[in-house]
Amino acid sequence: MKKMLAADFLVYDEATHAYRTDPEQLVRDDVEKRYWSHVARTVMKDWRLYLMLVPMILVFLFWRYFPMYELLRCFKVSDQVKPVSEQFFSGFSYFKRLLFSGDGLSTDFWRALRNTFLLSFYGLVFGFPVPIIIALFFNEIKSNILRSVYQVLTYLPKFMSTVVMTSLVTMLVKQGSLTSSMGVLSQLLCSAGLLSEQVANAGLLNNPSFFRAIYQISGIWETAGYDSIVFFAAIIAISPTSYEAAQIDGANKWAQMKYVVLPSILSTVVIMLITRIGSLLVIGYEKVLLLYNTNIYMTADVVSTFAQRHGLGSSSAQGLASAAEMMSNVISMLLVIGANTISRKASNVSLY
Repeated sequence: MKKMLAADFLVYDEATHAYRTDPEQLVRDDVEKRYWSHVARTVMKDWRLYLMLVPMILVFLFWRYFPMYELLRCFKVSDQVKPVSEQFFSGFSYFKRLLFSGDGLSTDFWRALRNTFLLSFYGLVFGFPVPIIIALFFNEIKSNILRSVYQVLTYLPKFMSTVVMTSLVTMLVKQGSLTSSMGVLSQLLCSAGLLSEQVANAGLLNNPSFFRAIYQISGIWETAGYDSIVFFAAIIAISPTSYEAAQIDGANKWAQMKYVVLPSILSTVVIMLITRIGSLLVIGYEKVLLLYNTNIYMTADVVSTFAQRHGLGSSSAQGLASAAEMMSNVISMLLVIGANTISRKASNVSLY
């Protein structure tokens, strides 16, 4: 047994009839001994790059990891606003009240959960393909100057603040001028006969039937160009020899796009789709809060606005808001795991 174990690390020398250390093992031992000194030299060499990481690390610590302590509020209750450590453990009482109480609060939560899923699902169905299509169009533009102009124009909405973007949307569908309550878009729809004047005068943002369409269209306009960067980067990384081989086989532009471009960027599309599925129940409250009102709670209220509206009260209300957000986040995590597992088994492409 000792000889077998020694043979794993030593080499038998026939000339001297003795064991000696394998040269490759000496190299590995030396690397292991000098590992941390090598890391230190690398950090000192590129210290400027590591210094740039410090703000991001602090952001994650203060806005991602430290607030996790407040998740205990979901399982504790107190009649007064006290620190989480001083509250009493209440189990899953907040979750039971949100899901099964049957009162108005439970009804509002289920409505918010349904609206969150529908808004995200519509965004996935109608919004996810648009950046891919834009990236394919950019790839077909031969002039670098013209492509740069189009790219800048499509990226610009992403760099507008949410307040500015929602103000523009409001003016387009609601406020046209001082003498008319209709926006430019509402007037065009009325002129085309697609919208009645009564509905347009009342304001599209006051009608629950139009909120989801306005939210999705404005979201595509805001983010489609910026999201196309990832797909365009994957397209330009395709080897020119692939196009040349397709051209030799007689493939036209459509065939090259179908049999060369799309299969080459499939892994990128799958990874982006998995991350998008993970946010099916996560919608930021900023945009919804700036667009919605009490008249359209039926279709506009989401989990984040529900939590924001109920979390500004007593300690118990804060516990309910935390429980609502935690449930949506847990479901999102399960969706990511499920989508990643299915993708790995179906196409051997996965996020992890």
